Amino acid sequence: MTAPVPGTDGPSIRPRTAQHYSVAPALDTPDGYIAPGMPGIPVTGYDPASPAAPGTAPRRRTALALTLALLATLLGGLAYGFAPLRAADSLGWLAIAQAGLIALPLGLLGGRNRLLPALGALLSAGALMLGQLTQRLRIVQTDSPGPHGLLRDTLSTWYADLRPLDLAFYAIALIGGFLLTRRTADRG
Repeated sequence: MTAPVPGTDGPSIRPRTAQHYSVAPALDTPDGYIAPGMPGIPVTGYDPASPAAPGTAPRRRTALALTLALLATLLGGLAYGFAPLRAADSLGWLAIAQAGLIALPLGLLGGRNRLLPALGALLSAGALMLGQLTQRLRIVQTDSPGPHGLLRDTLSTWYADLRPLDLAFYAIALIGGFLLTRRTADRG
């Protein structure tokens, strides 16, 4: 047996070298820039690692986001609580609107902080509870004109009137607050 001679079987169908493509985005380098460590003098004032270009990394304002979310919790709860009493049975669906109102500042201003979606869920459920307690306070206040035991009566009537549908609305508020905050942070 003899060794095969290169090229006797015809040309090969494989390329001689594999081509490699980079998926990394090209940096916006000024004309005449030479990378550090290469021969030459780099352009002064250019640092490719720092996000000096406007719009590259948005600044997060977590304290402002928390303040606006707490304000949205209070406003959403009071709006729910001071709605007409005859519409009390259909107001539970406002839990999604309250969750969206709370999630908006948390997601847009707070960014992708891991604690903010959980905080958005708790604040959404808190806004729903504040609204229901405000409604019960209005009912108790119209029934008994005296100020004695007002808070105790409000809590006892709220607890006595809880239905499974109310628990479903709390679940909607918790899940909606969590998901809307996380989704708003991903898009913002």
